[in-house]
Formats: sequence, structure tokens, C-alpha cells
Amino acid sequence: MTAKFNPDKHHRQSLRLRTWDYTTSGGYFITLCTYQRENLFADVTLRELVEHTWQNIPQQPHAEQATLDEWVVMPNHLHGILMLAEIEPNDESDIKPNNHPSELPRSYPARGVKSSSVGAIIGNFKSLVTRRANNLWRTSGEKVWQRGYYDRIIHNERELTDIRQYIRDNPQRWEDDEENLDVVLAKMRLVTDK
Repeated sequence: MTAKFNPDKHHRQSLRLRTWDYTTSGGYFITLCTYQRENLFADVTLRELVEHTWQNIPQQPHAEQATLDEWVVMPNHLHGILMLAEIEPNDESDIKPNNHPSELPRSYPARGVKSSSVGAIIGNFKSLVTRRANNLWRTSGEKVWQRGYYDRIIHNERELTDIRQYIRDNPQRWEDDEENLDVVLAKMRLVTDK
């Protein structure tokens, strides 16, 4: 049975850390849900498309500092640990804390998402999957993902170990309870697309 999206049940308050720079090196636990939580990735071809695109994130020009840790594609969501390495500033145009918005480097997208940030990496991933899925389906404009994504900054080794185990165990838990995703999403930050 497919769990349908219920806005009363699945709506979450944003836990966004407005003062955090999401280009900061470290680990990020990411969860992406399919549009209306449909079991789109039960289709093996679409699942493989998502897996291949996720595995190739570090080869994307905007994600050179990214590496992937534990991850899994489930029938209606993806969990993954995205690790960002320290980026060395390459010139004086890098953002400084007191820069005026007109002084921001041109490589930053107009929508306010910093290049090489978690948001830019995930936004590009979602866009690539959606375009490729629409090509596969021979459609235009069909949605694959729900708006936004969930993230959690990984603060220490114990937390990293626990999240890795959660991801590894996720397929077994799916068989028992498709609704267990709500529990983990309640502990994460919802990032909405601008």
C-alpha cells in the first residue's frame, strides 16, 4: 500500500539554522521525498537512475568538495550522508561576512543559494533526476520530488555512526512500517525551495 501525502500529517516547521553557512565542511544527513510520497522508486529503472545520479554528485562542477558516505534509495525517499570538505578561497571575490548583496560573487545563483552549498548540490541533483525521469517517461513537467528537502547537521562521530546505522537498517524497517519516515523527518530541518 502506498502512503499518500497528507498535508496535515506531513507538514513540518522549518528547523533551518539561519546563521549556519551550508558550505561549511562537515557531514549533512539529507532526506529527499518523492512527490506526494508516491513509491516512484519501486520502478527499478527509475531507482537506478536516482542511484546513478546520486553516486555522481562529486563529479559535478559545483560539488567538487562533496563526498558521499552511507546512502540508500527507498521506494518513496532517499537518505544520504553528504560530506563537504574545506574549500580554499581562490581570490578576493569570496564572500566576507559584511559584504553587501551587490558585492556577492557572480557564481552565486540569483535565487540566493550559494554555489557549492548543500542547497546548490541537492537542488542540482533533484533537477537532474527530474529532467532524466521526464526523458525516460517521455513527458514534460512531471514531478519526481516534493518541494524542498530535509537536512540535519552531523555534530559528532557518535551521531555519524548512529545515522549510518539508521540508513543501513532502513530497508528492513520499510518492510515493517512505511510510515517510519515521519519520525526521522521530525528531527530534521525542512529546507524549502525558494
